[in-house]
Amino acid sequence: MGACCSTDRDEGRDWVEMVNDDRDDEFEGDDGGGGGGGVSEGDLGARVRLRGSNDSCCMFTKQGRKGINQDAMAVWEDFNGQKDAFFCGVFDGHGPVGHRVAHHVRDNLPMKLSSVIQSLQNKESSRRDLDLVDKDDEGQEIGEKERSDNARESCEEDFGPDMLLSTWEASFIKSFKEIDEELSLDSSIDSFCSGTTAVTMVKQGDHLIIANLGDSRAVLCTRGQKNQPVPIQLTVDLKPNIKSEADRIKKCKGRVFAMDEEPEVFRVWLPDENCPGLAMARAFGDFCLKDYGLISTPEVSYRKLTQDDEFVVLATDGVWDVLSNVEVVRIVASAKKRSVAAKLLVAHAVTAWKTKYPGCKIDDCAVICLFFKNDQPPSQSIASAPGGNPGQQENGISQKSGSNQIEANPDTMLAGITEDSESAVDGVSRVDSLIRVPHTTSLLSRRRAVKEPEHVEVH
Repeated sequence: MGACCSTDRDEGRDWVEMVNDDRDDEFEGDDGGGGGGGVSEGDLGARVRLRGSNDSCCMFTKQGRKGINQDAMAVWEDFNGQKDAFFCGVFDGHGPVGHRVAHHVRDNLPMKLSSVIQSLQNKESSRRDLDLVDKDDEGQEIGEKERSDNARESCEEDFGPDMLLSTWEASFIKSFKEIDEELSLDSSIDSFCSGTTAVTMVKQGDHLIIANLGDSRAVLCTRGQKNQPVPIQLTVDLKPNIKSEADRIKKCKGRVFAMDEEPEVFRVWLPDENCPGLAMARAFGDFCLKDYGLISTPEVSYRKLTQDDEFVVLATDGVWDVLSNVEVVRIVASAKKRSVAAKLLVAHAVTAWKTKYPGCKIDDCAVICLFFKNDQPPSQSIASAPGGNPGQQENGISQKSGSNQIEANPDTMLAGITEDSESAVDGVSRVDSLIRVPHTTSLLSRRRAVKEPEHVEVH
């Protein structure tokens, strides 16, 4: 399939032109993988979008200043053959070939998930059919209609009439595990010291199920009592500073500590070497750490949408490192057109990097915005209300902003943004996901043992 890497072909181009461009292509660059991105066909008639926008979603990625763009993204429409079902995924690679790992997961995870869903769904359906048939001593079926109704109601309470929530959760976990195992056997990608995060989501009707691996993030925008956009964070940034994550890593003899020069950034280290210094607790790849507490099991969560919910934003940490949840939903809600919302958010993130971390290399940014309603509500910024911002109070979001106060009209801010000189290219990298790769011959020669896939039981 096509690719999501950016180039510097737009160097010097004004952000005003880019954001207000009426082209359908809201995407920057190509990684040379062939096809140039766009829309292609996936399993069961799904439409695979790697760039651009339609009435329901928009997506955009921008290369930072650290080298090749290691972010990737994909949207599958009519996912798994279901009308109006969506799969969305954003992937943030790291390490020497992190971009290749991110692209591999982007291209294979949706297909794997679709296949596993079908298999577990058929298994669940067969088991349910057997359970519904209960005969008395004379061979007559008893209570079948009543039990069928109860089973249907229980199913709908979880994730719709076709699958139980537990089945979806098992599908995500099994898919992530199998993709990671396949990656370990792929000799064309050296993922021993390279990997990728993944924040993925399936929307089916009014149901969202989110599977997160690493420190990318998904945030929902809903409307508050005063019709202001309010953020609800759907995922947890799975970093080594979380106690449960650190405990697991230490139990496996991995080490977790922060360096003196960046005491706020906890990293994962090998037992006997000060490498690789991974800044996340879960990831695809990074097999040098898989025996020491790093896992590829996603954290799965669920939300049923309400009439007040408007859109969800999936983005890599290049956005969340400099913009709060409140700022992100405000920016997207203020976009004049849905088709430019993702690009507008990236533009704000780039500005925030320049103002918050001057002299640092800007990180790659990738954004997917998925909208739930056919009609686009009028833009309305979050006003400061007495007693503080309701979104910040509800979600514990810091009052500190990664950028200057966002203008009510985003074009006012964008009018002053141009791609400046290469001043940041020679700057320092802030919170690189990976500090260094192991150089010890004995470590690099360790063979990666792949365990037999565990059978996932669906109850």
